[in-house]
Amino acid sequence: MRKATPNVRLRTWRNRANLSRAEMAKVVNLSASGIKYGLTCDEERIRRWEAGEVSWPREPYRLALAEITHHDPEDLGFVPVKRVRATVAPVPDTAVNPEREYPMRVDSCIISPHAMNLVESGRDEDSMQRREFVGLAGAALFSAVVGQPDKAHHIQSDVEALATALVDYSAPLDGATDLRALAASVTAAKQNYQACRYSQVAAALPSLLHKIRTACTVLTGDERLRAYALSAEAHHVAASILLKQEDKGLAWLAADRSVQAAHTSGNPLMIGSSARIITHALMDDGHHRAATDMASTAAQRLDADLSHPSPDDLSVYGTLLLRGAVAAALHANRHTAAELLDEAEQAGRRLGHDGNYMWTAFGPNNVLCHRVNIALRLGDAGTAIENARKIDINALTINERKATVLLDTSRAFLAWGKHDRALYILRAAGDIAPEEITGRPATLRLVRDILATAPVSVRREAREYAESLGVSA
Repeated sequence: MRKATPNVRLRTWRNRANLSRAEMAKVVNLSASGIKYGLTCDEERIRRWEAGEVSWPREPYRLALAEITHHDPEDLGFVPVKRVRATVAPVPDTAVNPEREYPMRVDSCIISPHAMNLVESGRDEDSMQRREFVGLAGAALFSAVVGQPDKAHHIQSDVEALATALVDYSAPLDGATDLRALAASVTAAKQNYQACRYSQVAAALPSLLHKIRTACTVLTGDERLRAYALSAEAHHVAASILLKQEDKGLAWLAADRSVQAAHTSGNPLMIGSSARIITHALMDDGHHRAATDMASTAAQRLDADLSHPSPDDLSVYGTLLLRGAVAAALHANRHTAAELLDEAEQAGRRLGHDGNYMWTAFGPNNVLCHRVNIALRLGDAGTAIENARKIDINALTINERKATVLLDTSRAFLAWGKHDRALYILRAAGDIAPEEITGRPATLRLVRDILATAPVSVRREAREYAESLGVSA
């Protein structure tokens, strides 16, 4: 019998990466190949590799190790029995059927194998001293690797200031107005919102809305129309923040201001873009049929003028269709939801990639994200997961969209009774966008749901994570 030779190189890499064996096993499982092939690495497997008891791991594990370390197996100290091609025949898709036991491969296939590289390079330059990792589900390392998410930041005082700004009907003072500076401030608000820095946006909006209202009053001609277009965008952001805070009344007010300003600007694209937020406000207030009609009508109106559509045109048009599809699903209208999704998919194909034109983050992968959300809303967690595993999360252009689809996938796994997967993905979303976890009542309810229903094997980890957020069952 061959005497085992300790694999010093692999252990050295793990130690320099500051990973325990259990943590490294988790990273292997949620690497691109780990997700694709449903790997079940554990602490004992890592121990056996490092002890030299396994000279050449099976192929899917070799692929996963190469992805997380960026080294070939031989460079990690493994010795091949014989040379084999480093390719694996694709595992055929398996239809999801909620009435039968699911294979681990489907259970663990969440996001397609295009991982986000979260590189933290060491200071040394030799081949074993680069601390490189790929993200979990294309998202982030476990909190055990990168630390716990930030504590909850309460933005209620910022929301109160925003409420005061929205109901300020006093006559604005005359004064010099710099449209370029206002446009830059609106762009910053949009960017911070899409990066999930909600408290920062909420703090900046009251002053910005006041300045824009002054510009709409004192400017004339084309400059005044431009000011109203900026007002439509700024109020759109305000409504989005308020919807995440579940403040429906103020969200309605901000959404209506956005639509009114858009119509005053006379810009068809701005009118279509603002129709998205009023549709969202209608949905959140339970008016699902009206929301479907609103989005569909706005999309049709825009489509009538799209003989030679620009990327902006296609993005606003496609996003309106997606809003309508979600509203139809909330109304349990599967047929309309499917039709609108298919039309949005066609628009995504015409666009050809995931961009962020008109701040929509629209594209083929965004359509898939909405398929996940809609399947979940229709009670089909299995289909939601199957759609999620097709997504190239790196192609999504904004953190808000990445975090949202991860949270939807977490909810799908929870509905499926897979609490460990639900918790892992929830934490990955928190690593991408902490305020999407700490600052949203809906997400904190998800944390409570996982904690309240977690089996014994997951309960401790779920409790510790909930406590780190200040959440109790």
